[in-house]
Amino acid sequence: MPDLQHPRVAVYLDFDNIVMSWYDRVHGRNSYARDRQRISEDATAPDIAERLAAARIDVGAIIDYAASFGTLVLTRAYADWSNPVNGDYRSQLVARAVDLVQLFPAAAYAKNGADIRLAVDTVEDLFRLPDLTHVVIVAGDSDYVPLAQRSKRLGRFVVGVGVAGSTAKSLAAACDQFEAYDTLPGVVRPTTEKPDATASRTRRKAKDPGADLLERALRLENDKEDAQWLHASEVKGLIRRLDPAFSERAYGQKSFTDFVKAHPTVAEVDESTNIVLIRLAGDRR
Repeated sequence: MPDLQHPRVAVYLDFDNIVMSWYDRVHGRNSYARDRQRISEDATAPDIAERLAAARIDVGAIIDYAASFGTLVLTRAYADWSNPVNGDYRSQLVARAVDLVQLFPAAAYAKNGADIRLAVDTVEDLFRLPDLTHVVIVAGDSDYVPLAQRSKRLGRFVVGVGVAGSTAKSLAAACDQFEAYDTLPGVVRPTTEKPDATASRTRRKAKDPGADLLERALRLENDKEDAQWLHASEVKGLIRRLDPAFSERAYGQKSFTDFVKAHPTVAEVDESTNIVLIRLAGDRR
């Protein structure tokens, strides 16, 4: 059985997926598909080069996040490295001891090539390296749901990382914990207004899903513990189990305590001791 007291982490990056998803996040939905031909013809053309630079992936932010779970035992990135867009990252990846797995763009292999190779390698590693405690999957396709589920059944803690808006909800739900690439420390979020910004503003005006999630977790924890005041860390842990994609940073807060304080109609906070306690607001108890 893996020793959780000495966590050892394996990281698997579907690099093409992350690059294309972040490009779409920065420049608008389906932008990579529209620009693909021009990118393949000449990625150094001034306007294309500028768009690629604006959507550059921060590899260090991903690897540093994975390292926060424990010692990195292996890190693999899957892509066609002959592609100039991917090749531009090679030195950066090698400098972080990332193993580059070449996926050739032959027609028979291109379809789901990264998904299949990554999944096969991961399962093989889980049996070959029984001391692995964490599996970090950097991707967004729902094709990885069976891999996440199998890894969990084999006793590993599964962490997902994907681009907000391009990650299947089923993949996020299949992980023990899911983090949007957009919220990783060091990643600069895109500021350009997207075509669907009106819909986004409408959603923000709707009921805050964070409030619903916080209240549900507090009620469930109350029923289990039969106590009004609860440890903030326990409540956050339950929220992570209810919604593996939860991150206080996604709600504009630096810490879980700040997230709770931002919902005063749902919860109260007691910081009078070293242990932060929270409970349902008075009119909700």
